[in-house]
Amino acid sequence: MQKLRERHEIPERYKWDPTSVYPSRDAWEADIQHVEGKLPELGRFQGRLKDPQTLLEWFEAAEDVGRRVGKVLVYATLHYTVNTQDQAAAAMNDRARGLMARAMAAGAFAEPEILSIGLDTLKRWMQEEPRLAVYEHYFDRLYRRQAHVRSPEVEELLSQVMDPFRTAASVHGILSDADLRFKPACNSKGEEFEIAQGTLGKLLTDPDRELRRTAWENYADAYLQFKNTAAACLSAGVKQHVFLAKARRYASALEAALYPNHIPVEVFHNLIEVYRKSLPIWHRYWRLRKRALGYDKLYPYDARAPLTDKQPRVPYEQAVEWICEGLAPLGEEYVQTLRKGVWEERWVDVYPNKGKRMGAFSSGSPGTHPFILMSYNDDLFSLSTLAHELGHSLHSYFTWKTQPFVYSRYSIFVAEVASNFNQALVRGYLLRTQKDREFQIAVLEEAMANFHRYFFIMPALARFEHEIHERVWRGEPLTAQGLIELMAQLFEEGFGGEVELDEERVGITWAQFPTHLYANFYVYQYATGISGAHALAERVLSGEPGAAERYLEFLKAGGSLYPLDALKRAGVDLTSREPVEQAFGVLERYVARLEELTA
Repeated sequence: MQKLRERHEIPERYKWDPTSVYPSRDAWEADIQHVEGKLPELGRFQGRLKDPQTLLEWFEAAEDVGRRVGKVLVYATLHYTVNTQDQAAAAMNDRARGLMARAMAAGAFAEPEILSIGLDTLKRWMQEEPRLAVYEHYFDRLYRRQAHVRSPEVEELLSQVMDPFRTAASVHGILSDADLRFKPACNSKGEEFEIAQGTLGKLLTDPDRELRRTAWENYADAYLQFKNTAAACLSAGVKQHVFLAKARRYASALEAALYPNHIPVEVFHNLIEVYRKSLPIWHRYWRLRKRALGYDKLYPYDARAPLTDKQPRVPYEQAVEWICEGLAPLGEEYVQTLRKGVWEERWVDVYPNKGKRMGAFSSGSPGTHPFILMSYNDDLFSLSTLAHELGHSLHSYFTWKTQPFVYSRYSIFVAEVASNFNQALVRGYLLRTQKDREFQIAVLEEAMANFHRYFFIMPALARFEHEIHERVWRGEPLTAQGLIELMAQLFEEGFGGEVELDEERVGITWAQFPTHLYANFYVYQYATGISGAHALAERVLSGEPGAAERYLEFLKAGGSLYPLDALKRAGVDLTSREPVEQAFGVLERYVARLEELTA
């Protein structure tokens, strides 16, 4: 049986570098002690934010703690996520998250006190103390949500519950990444292949249908064995979202998730309406796959089956080169920063190993590199994932380089634009330069797989997420079977009768997203992100004057602008349905081109 490598078997150059954050665990420990010593000092500011100088001192003290807590958490993450079975690393991760929760609680009094100062007074203070002027947008954001900020005592309590509130997501994640055991997949020759979070993607793109079938079924069956546990976790997570929304006096959990970033709930509903209206494009694609593959019936495990026998092998080194060439329109600084990050500073943890966390992500904090975790499999799908995560990492790099700490965090709403933008640019480059028919088909298949995840699965999950939050808001229970039935109904609509529905195995899809569905209306932003990304990428690819420069300014803005305002400056208005409709237009062009190439 083909098995995953142990962590120690991965060459160092393909692992990220925790020593760039702290040279040793002793240094990490020292920063924890420093922060714990500083937390009482933060508390001594309570009741004293009555003049511009004291307010400035508060911001400086809170920033020092915030920077150190960020580094502490990143260092723990770098150890834990590459081996979720490592108990010492798990303890580090738990300790770091606990420290973050205590730091949030220690500073919870500040926003209610700042609100009590009054905006007119703050404007006068900014004139008296010019160093406060940088916080103008922060003050504006704070006063916009004034009605949802509670008393200092309530804010402290809400901060304190954030650590225990992560338990449901943590249990679900540990179940997925460390405790689930998957029955091996078997190909048509009877050979066995290990199923793990880092190998599933490769198995589902294999030309051997029996291997795909057994991989998909065995993966789903493992989750079905623990469906009640997963449902209990998700129910707890949703109840926490609803509790916090009500505690902050929002009209719904959806409003609570969108309002702080000044995003109208209509943006969410517009996306869902355009998605449902555009489902016939997906139905057309399923018919194309059925014909091109020569199948009488299409099953979910055929969604990424290769349409050509000549799938290109793309070693990691080649992927980095193609990504750099594809992103050349963004300029030398962007590309050279990327190269240095990948090869010299070791931002990327590249290959799968036993115990590695599922999926891929970019993570870091001011003062660290923007690290990337993934499981590279020497194919175009992995290349695209790498481009996606590098979009996040370069977004963080330019934000941290340009913005003060207070604006060093940007919303997921804009983050998913940066990641999908990179994929669109690199994909456009490969389609222009690699003219071989088989390679073109493979690139378009990768594009469709990406759209399948972000423009099919994620909107379906967004509808699912909205419905389960509404049920909990109304006081209705969430059960494993009810969640499975709801998920299956949503996919059945998306399949349009063109894909055979295995209700139980399709219906357990929600359990396979132990991170996303705990992030409170995260998933819809993949679809808005891919919409905004393609609108901006089209401008850059067409050579529109100033388009690349405006995009780089968008990356540098970080959290200094509201997400919709930052995107408008870059050239796209996501309050309109038009970008989403345009992205479905791109999807339809891909389908049409595949129909020609596979005829």
